Amino acid sequence: MGNMDETLNEQLDQRALGRRRFLRVGAAAGGGLLVAFVLPGCNRKENDRQEAPPEKAVGHAATAVSEVAPNLAPNAFIRIDREGLVTLIMHKVEMGQGTYTSIPMLIAEELGVDLAKVKLEHAPADNNLYSDPLLGGQVTGGSTSIRGAWKPLREAGAAARAVLVQAAAQTWNVAPDTLRVANGTVTNGAGKTLHYGELVDAAAKLEAPKTVTLKDPDAYTLIGKRHARLDSPPKVDGSAQFGIDVKLPDMGIAAVAACPVVGGKLIASNDPKALAVPGVREVLKIGSAVAVVATNMWAAKQGLAALAPQWDFGANAGVTTASIVADMMEKSKAAGAVATDEGNALKALEGDAKDGRKIEAVYEAPFLAHATMEPMNCAVDLRADGCDLYCGTQVPTLAQGAAAKLTGLPLEKVKVHNFYLGGGFGRRLEVDYVTQAVAFAKAQAKPGPVKFVWTREEDIQHDMYRPYYVDRIAARLDDKGRPQAWFHRVTGSSIMARFAPPAVKNGVDPDAVEGAADLQYEIPALRVEYLRHEPPIPTAFWRGVGPTHNVFVVESFIDELAHAAKQDPVAYRRALLDKSPRLLGVVNLAALKAGWGKPMKAVAGRKVGRGISAQFAFGSYMAQIAEVSVGPEGDVIVHRVVCALDCGQPVNPDGIVAQMEGGIVFGLTAALWGEITLEGGKVVQTNFGDYRMMRMNEAPKVEVHIVASRDEPGGIGEPGTSGIAPALCNAIFAATGQRIRKLPVAASLKKA
Repeated sequence: MGNMDETLNEQLDQRALGRRRFLRVGAAAGGGLLVAFVLPGCNRKENDRQEAPPEKAVGHAATAVSEVAPNLAPNAFIRIDREGLVTLIMHKVEMGQGTYTSIPMLIAEELGVDLAKVKLEHAPADNNLYSDPLLGGQVTGGSTSIRGAWKPLREAGAAARAVLVQAAAQTWNVAPDTLRVANGTVTNGAGKTLHYGELVDAAAKLEAPKTVTLKDPDAYTLIGKRHARLDSPPKVDGSAQFGIDVKLPDMGIAAVAACPVVGGKLIASNDPKALAVPGVREVLKIGSAVAVVATNMWAAKQGLAALAPQWDFGANAGVTTASIVADMMEKSKAAGAVATDEGNALKALEGDAKDGRKIEAVYEAPFLAHATMEPMNCAVDLRADGCDLYCGTQVPTLAQGAAAKLTGLPLEKVKVHNFYLGGGFGRRLEVDYVTQAVAFAKAQAKPGPVKFVWTREEDIQHDMYRPYYVDRIAARLDDKGRPQAWFHRVTGSSIMARFAPPAVKNGVDPDAVEGAADLQYEIPALRVEYLRHEPPIPTAFWRGVGPTHNVFVVESFIDELAHAAKQDPVAYRRALLDKSPRLLGVVNLAALKAGWGKPMKAVAGRKVGRGISAQFAFGSYMAQIAEVSVGPEGDVIVHRVVCALDCGQPVNPDGIVAQMEGGIVFGLTAALWGEITLEGGKVVQTNFGDYRMMRMNEAPKVEVHIVASRDEPGGIGEPGTSGIAPALCNAIFAATGQRIRKLPVAASLKKA
């Protein structure tokens, strides 16, 4: 095995580093170069030392860390072997957002290698090693992947490049600054070359540079250039492995059914009939759910049908959507916790609306399911000496911790084997499906691996839903129609109070008010409140999280104010954006590209209209313009969406466009039809027949215009989703004069 030199080991043992970031090089196991570094913001204490971490990574990574640097627990590192192949231990998961292409681009750019030379290994579950500085844990979500990796991964690549060049310089006895790097090769002035694989052993003996020089953006060869997704080929040819694809020796497959009402429990089942189904091995029961284990999924489903479980629905048997909303409406009249208080908005709003200058409205956004393409699933191999979890999760350490707690095993005895995710959208930030699977595994008569799979119906009816929101909003306009006072009270459940309690301060859930509390518009008096209301069904993050409803409310209401002031919606926004030049820039760009102000092409027998929205969320600035037509029966066709985006320095523009297109379609689907309703305590919707998805023939033409920028990157996974609903609804108003204050659109237009 390779060994780092003594000088390097002494440096690795130092905790007080100026930038609070390790950046060290040494020999990888079996030879080659190891670059270890720590992402910024990790909450590591000076005495928080970890001796020889046991099997902390996939493949050779564990050996590389424990044997090469026993006193260092880096939370990210790269290896370069003697063939010049670069391996990155990936601390994020790939769920369709493209990070398995864009993050390697950061390292490849600074390292000076072809992107094809970079391969990835999943990081193991370990919060101490792989904590995301923006999210406070080993989490993939919140459109943070590129934002968190932007500097440290480029610096790691630049450090590796520096020591490789230094090794070549020593070989040739020349100055390092006389050498050139391209495509994993170092070239000198005489035309001699050495590829990285020939230099790694020598480079491993050198000290990492104390500072690194990053490339000038003008010299980028990868960043900012379009690049095809690296994970597309295996997904096309079927070799890509998702959690639901897991196959283990002698593995059983289980179909699962939970009580359809939250809080209910199992009271009876026909076990003999289920066990009589060919292929069925066992019936497993926990308090609120059952599972039938078989040799294949079809037998498991047939066995579950024969089991015919009966339930005591419990205290929530009478809950309906109407009862939840009625309670929310009443509660929303009370004062909430103050998120923003500038000027004296309450005093400025005093008086009624008789003079036409005070505008008030109530908006509603429904419960929404995630409906990921891959339903929830988890394979569990539980033994007396350990537990292996095989699943796709956005939070591997939470899954690990939940399994350890249930089984009583030490944390290090629970291993999470992560895979590609067939959609996340925030659903796989939860571990309810993991804890359920582990609880079932504990109930087995004979230990052995079992894959627990939820059907689509089980998935939709036992989701953790995007919260229902009630928003009370008001503004007072001056003689020129500009808002002088603004009040917004958000009422809804607090996801952060459950997911990350310390984030909730003074009663304000920061996610619930994001996009409302940090308005970009220039308004003298501003007050935003949050009122917590917990429904009797579980709620969770949903793609776009807080801004999915706040941007809808804010941008719809801004349109209401523009209409009350008898002003053009784009011109109205422009006049309020003096303090936000980047948001103003995308508003102007979207208007230009959409031909705002020019008549739309007529559609026979239908009314046409354009609508705009603008937002700052997830570190990115965006404007969207939707062009729609509305038929006599209220049916809506979205013909075109123009999206202007300033997300800072683009890394992979092709991936950005794909994210905007996907996010817009995802958001349109929810805005037009998305709604989870309850009757008798049960979720009514079951599958895509009654929880509608947008079809290919219904999808609009989407144009994405990316602003050239050198600012640090913003997020792109979620902004597209949060921006489309108000653009859609404002376009419907432009076409019909009907204001949509309650989603989904289809239900509101039908009632009208």
